Amino acid sequence: MTVGKAKKKQMVNKGGRGGAKKKVADPFLKKEWYEIRAPAIFTNRHVGRTFINKSVGNSIASENIKGRVFSVSLADLNSNEAQSFRVIKLRVDDVQDRTLITNFHGMDFTSEKIKSLTRKGQTLIEAIAEVKTTDGHTLRLFCIGFTKKRPNHLKKACYCQSSQARRIRKKMVEIMNREASSCDIKQLFDKFIPESIGKAIEKECHGIYPLQNVFVWKAKVLKKPKLDLNKLMEFHQGSATSATGEDLGEAIANTYDASDVPETKEIVGDIPKEEQ
Repeated sequence: MTVGKAKKKQMVNKGGRGGAKKKVADPFLKKEWYEIRAPAIFTNRHVGRTFINKSVGNSIASENIKGRVFSVSLADLNSNEAQSFRVIKLRVDDVQDRTLITNFHGMDFTSEKIKSLTRKGQTLIEAIAEVKTTDGHTLRLFCIGFTKKRPNHLKKACYCQSSQARRIRKKMVEIMNREASSCDIKQLFDKFIPESIGKAIEKECHGIYPLQNVFVWKAKVLKKPKLDLNKLMEFHQGSATSATGEDLGEAIANTYDASDVPETKEIVGDIPKEEQ
């Protein structure tokens, strides 16, 4: 009985050397780069760059890159670190030369933000609603809220009853449907940044049980209408505006010149006293 296996003989060329090594080509030589452009409601329109394989035969690069989704922090889009917990998803809908024209595809909170809101001694209430905007987009919205103490509350915890939670959840779904059905997708995303929907839920649910930290923390685009280039280009025209409609304008270049400041002479020694 033989133990183990016989070693395979190495194939040797007639020249006495092993097989020729395969040349390793740089994979990025077959790529081409594109600029990513965000809609006009953001301060920073230039998100970054991405690459894709060059066009070969029937495979066209500009067509293959359509539908690609990018996740970008709102802090980078608006140059505001206070909004770093919100992540905006942008989808490529059109390609112009080497520029990718994007549209809204979704919104999400970071896991650190959700974990920081959760504490003991309060009730967590969540609601999910499927809404349809005026321009034909169907979205699924996720809302979260927490109970808070009343002004004369003496107990350490502030739990609500299950019947109150059901009424609050029903009110959340009603408000999300009402707010989304009266605007298009651009205006809806404009409501997410200042949390106008969350503030409306807090106000209308105060009579049931006081709430705090109410957010629409996630939005997913389920269905989208047929691409309309005119409507898409409206999202990319004009300067950046804030969520309240205030025009943020364009960035002003730094015109400071050190040569414009007058020179100051250094005084060495004691300053002489004035003659009396």
